[in-house]
Amino acid sequence: MSLTLSPSSSASAERHAHRVFDVVEHGHAAETSDVVARSWQRCLQDYHLHPDRPRKPPVLPKAALDARCLGLADLLDCARYEMTTLYQQLADAESAVVLTDTDGVIIHMVSSPEFAEEVTPLGFHVGAVWSEAEAGTNGMGTCLAAAGPVAVRQEDHFFTQFTGLTCSAVPIHDPSGRMCAVIDVTSRSSLMQQHLLVLLGMTAQTIENRLIDLRFRDAHPLHFHSRPEFVYTLHEGKLAVDAQGRIEAANRSALLQLGFRSVDEIRHRHLDEIFQTTLDNLLERSMRSSYHPVVTYRAASVANRFFVVARLPAADAANDRSPRTAAAGKNARVTTIDLPAQASSAVALRESPGFGDPRLAENLQRCSRAIARHIPVLLQGETGSGKEVFARALHARSPNAAGAFVAVNCASLPESLIESELFGYRAGAFTGAQRSGRRGKVLQADRGTLFLDEIGDMPLELQARLLRVLDERQVTPLGTEDVVNVQFQLVSASHRDLGTLVAEGRFREDLYYRLCGLSVMLPPLRERLDKRELILAVLAAEGGPRVMLGSAVLARLMAHPWPGNLRQLRHVLRTAIALADGERIDLEHLPSLTDEPAVGGLVALAAPAADAAPGTEPELGGAPPGLNLIQANEREVLLRVLHDERWNVSNVAKALHVSRNTLYRKLHKLNIPLTHQR
Repeated sequence: MSLTLSPSSSASAERHAHRVFDVVEHGHAAETSDVVARSWQRCLQDYHLHPDRPRKPPVLPKAALDARCLGLADLLDCARYEMTTLYQQLADAESAVVLTDTDGVIIHMVSSPEFAEEVTPLGFHVGAVWSEAEAGTNGMGTCLAAAGPVAVRQEDHFFTQFTGLTCSAVPIHDPSGRMCAVIDVTSRSSLMQQHLLVLLGMTAQTIENRLIDLRFRDAHPLHFHSRPEFVYTLHEGKLAVDAQGRIEAANRSALLQLGFRSVDEIRHRHLDEIFQTTLDNLLERSMRSSYHPVVTYRAASVANRFFVVARLPAADAANDRSPRTAAAGKNARVTTIDLPAQASSAVALRESPGFGDPRLAENLQRCSRAIARHIPVLLQGETGSGKEVFARALHARSPNAAGAFVAVNCASLPESLIESELFGYRAGAFTGAQRSGRRGKVLQADRGTLFLDEIGDMPLELQARLLRVLDERQVTPLGTEDVVNVQFQLVSASHRDLGTLVAEGRFREDLYYRLCGLSVMLPPLRERLDKRELILAVLAAEGGPRVMLGSAVLARLMAHPWPGNLRQLRHVLRTAIALADGERIDLEHLPSLTDEPAVGGLVALAAPAADAAPGTEPELGGAPPGLNLIQANEREVLLRVLHDERWNVSNVAKALHVSRNTLYRKLHKLNIPLTHQR
């Protein structure tokens, strides 16, 4: 379909022009938004435009365009990758992602070559001026005029020649809070504009955050949020703080959370005017917590609590030799309880996914024998049960260990992005693509290991292409007919039952058998016999080699069913460390667990409690006959908690967050007489 105005469309053009004049003269109709109506009014009365008199937007000379792009080089650096990613997410060949400056000049555009060629006659290309005064009502120009997000549907355009297009646009602000650009998606297909505005808003926020990082490389970046899980996400507040503790820049989330209306209100204030702390204190505590969020409060308030991470300037962080770093390390406090040697680092967690669980150790040996013969391995297990950790351990033991380990989460990528991520694209595959093209994940995994996580969520159409690659060991990047040979070890994983998906017709049977050379099931955290070691290892990795952890807290962690498995455990311990703020971790620091009932009462503890003092352990005398290994270990931990609480049943029930009746039933089941108390 041509988007240019043809003689046969003159009647519809006349109707459109009549509607524009009618809305401006008599008030807008129900189907016309206030934003569009005001734009039409400006076009008629301020710019003296006419809706059915076609005109092309003017185009800047190349020298003038190059000068503009040079002045906005840092903005372009921050925007190019995000625009390409957004274009791939949209999966719409009849669309373009466009960046304009504040004069409406298009300075960058990402689209398919076909769509770019089709809209070029309309003046829709790099260098053209799409301000409202030149192009009438349109996404980019009206966003600039309205200084806010806009959606301009086909008939909302002022000029009839543009009514075949649909536009959505949002502003981008620089670190001073002023609008510096507009990012827009223009398409001729019926896209959900509200959804587009959300995606565009997220892209704009990412670009704005990148701009702060780029323009304030000599400042200390400070990340914060009122909820610790949102730190290091798009929702976080971000400040740039100079060496004297003065705030130089803030993103929009920071202003919103702190109650400021503009960057000018917060710029040049000292950090201790905002939070009840100093930059030196935050740097010290952030380094001690391995840059996980630490707690602070709003200045002059104990009600507004925030979780904060302060870092060294980007210019200093590379060598980590600044005087401030040395001072922070010198003054850092150390907590008091030693962890077992095998759990003293994150490296142990990564390199020994089996720990003391014999099932995982046996699975690791079986899978290692399989990959030694290049047999594909399929890992199954609940979400968060450590499938990628297990896969990395397999890679380290494989003949391809010297190559790359390349992970792809098939559940987190839109359909078209999966294809480009897996197979890559050639240079010039679409307008605005990286000039050198992009190597796909399969090519990156050549002579290494390709890990396809959540393979059960891959679309059926792509399953056929993947099967062909696995059979032929050849890749054809998008936009080319060139065939590239590739060799890799395949490990895939899914929390879904692929056999059931095959029976339901949602997963290809031939691909299932191609993936499933050897299939192993990873046990959930609640069933692992090495749960205690895992808890302590994660605690050490998140909080350092020495932490304070009481037996009641450890027992509560052991008793929890962990539906989110290791991922949930890591999140809970990060939060507990942040809430405890370097002090002793108590039950109050486990807010996401203390309100949940334990499933099945107590769960097995495979070794003595970490803080049991030597020479004070109860005389266990071995487990009574008739108990299995898990029950015997469960009996041991319960005896230790009873001993710690001096056999006070009420205190034990409170410490374990179970009722007295539940505790009595458990004591009876595990053959623990209360007459055993001392």
